Amino acid sequence: MRKVAVSLALLAAVLPITAAHAYIGPGADAGTIAVVLGILSSIFLAFVGIVWYPIKRLFRRRKVGAQSAVTGPPEAAAGVTRTDSGSAPPAGTIDNDDDERVTQ
Repeated sequence: MRKVAVSLALLAAVLPITAAHAYIGPGADAGTIAVVLGILSSIFLAFVGIVWYPIKRLFRRRKVGAQSAVTGPPEAAAGVTRTDSGSAPPAGTIDNDDDERVTQ
């Protein structure tokens, strides 16, 4: 396999370079720019999605922690009692484990 690769590399180096005689229209530039911008924006949005969402959750937890230090536990303010059974919160209450989803 290595001999084949070396042979092809030597053959490509020895072959003369000639003009392609091809025309690239103005639309190719716009397509290239669109592809490059699409790839860059997808990388940026993936980075934002991976990094920003956990930071947002951290800020939310820090904000809830600061509010609970001032007003007491959020369950006491809402009139909800905590049970040790591990069951789900009562219907219609906010589940603050991961996000602001309302339990059904």
